[in-house]
Amino acid sequence: MNFQTNNFPFTVRVMLESDVPAVLGLVRELAEYEKAPHEVSNTEAQMRIDGFGDNPLFGGFVAEMDKKVVGMAIYYYRYSTWKGRVLYLEDIYVQEAYRRHKIGFQLLKACIAQAHADHCARMTWQVLDWNEPAIKFYEKLNAHFDNEWVNVFVNKDQFADFLAD
Repeated sequence: MNFQTNNFPFTVRVMLESDVPAVLGLVRELAEYEKAPHEVSNTEAQMRIDGFGDNPLFGGFVAEMDKKVVGMAIYYYRYSTWKGRVLYLEDIYVQEAYRRHKIGFQLLKACIAQAHADHCARMTWQVLDWNEPAIKFYEKLNAHFDNEWVNVFVNKDQFADFLAD
């Protein structure tokens, strides 16, 4: 899909395996923005296996300008016992220099189109409570915010402790 806003041409397309290095770079930029660069332990090799192996675990879209990947949206499917199939938007990110040109909106729209095509009951994602620009962006789109549920997780370094009992 080709777009142009204010003489700013860009393309949103399905992520290819050859995009993995650029996408992992964007993931690292996002982690830096979210004040957690030390949390990224994924590798290009693992992303290639997980996204492009025999049983892909995720899909994605990239935004490209002048053959440079400047934004990305990564998603996967989960299952809601109440709703059915759900597309979960894991990450959406546009490099700062390329924001305000509707790239993020077009990436989000591509994910919504994917959810629609795959007959998902909904698309969900998370946003950090301090990320005002993202919150305002989602509010403009009339997205629903759920302040009732709390995120819970167990890290892999805790697995052995749980399994020992």
